[in-house]
Amino acid sequence: MFRYTKRTLVREILLWVAALVYLLPFYILVVTALKPDSEVFTTSGVTPPEQPTLGNFTEVLTAQGNSNILKGLMNSVILTGGSILALVLLGSLTGYVISRSTRRWSRGAFYLFLIAIVLPTQLGTVPLYIGARALGLTGTLHGMIVLYTGMMLPLAIFIYAGFFRGLGTDFEEAATIDGASRTQVFFRIVLPLIAPATGTVAILTGLIVWNDFFASLIFLGGSDNQTLPVAMYYYVGSLVSQWNKIFAIVIVSMIPILALYLIAQKKFIQGFAGGLKG
Repeated sequence: MFRYTKRTLVREILLWVAALVYLLPFYILVVTALKPDSEVFTTSGVTPPEQPTLGNFTEVLTAQGNSNILKGLMNSVILTGGSILALVLLGSLTGYVISRSTRRWSRGAFYLFLIAIVLPTQLGTVPLYIGARALGLTGTLHGMIVLYTGMMLPLAIFIYAGFFRGLGTDFEEAATIDGASRTQVFFRIVLPLIAPATGTVAILTGLIVWNDFFASLIFLGGSDNQTLPVAMYYYVGSLVSQWNKIFAIVIVSMIPILALYLIAQKKFIQGFAGGLKG
C-alpha cells in the first residue's frame, strides 16, 4: 500500500523545482515576444508585459523578400512532411526486407546502412550538389525531399530493422494462410504493429529536417523556396537587438514541430520504452 512520506514530499518538491527551472526559458521567451518595443529594455526579462501585444508576430509573419517567414514556414512544413512520408514508406519496406531475409547479403546491407549513419553527410556535399544540379533538383522542394530522404534513410532503416527483428512472425503466417498477399500482410498487419517505430522515425527525422540550415542554404540558395531556418537567418540579421521580434520568430518556428511531437509522442515513448533491438 502506498504511503505518502516525508521522502516522497521532498522528491515532489525537487521535481517541481526542476520543472520550473526548465520552464523558465520558455516563460521568458513568451513574455519577451509579447512586449512592445518600449518595454524590451526598460523591464526585466521575467516581468510580464504591461501592454501585451501580438504586433511582433504580425510584423514577423508579414515580412517579404528573403525574410518571408510565412513562406519559409510553409516550405518547411511541405519539405518536412514529404520527407517523413518518404522515409516511413521506404524505411519500413527496406527494414522489413533486411530483417526478414535469411541470406548473407541482408546482414552486410544492414552494416552498410549503419556505417552511413556514422559518416557525416557534409563530406558528400559537393558531389551531391553536382548530381542534383545535373538532374535539375536544386532550388526545388521535391529535390530537397529526395535529398533528405537519401540522407535520413539509413537512420530510418536502422530503427525499423531493430523493431522488425523483435517482432514475431505469427500474425504474418496466419494472414498468409488466410490468403493475404505479401503486400497486404505488410500494410495491414505488420505496419500497424510497429507504430512505435513509425513515431520514433517521424520525430527524429522530422526534427533534423525541420532544423537543418546548411543543406537548405546550399541546395535552395538563390531560389524562392527558402526554408524557415534560412528565412530566420536573413530576418534576424536585419534586427540587430530587437529581441521581442527575434523571440516571436523562435515561437513561430517551434509551433509545427511541437505539434508533430504531441501527435506522435505516445508512439515515440513506446518506441524508446521497448528498446531498439539490433
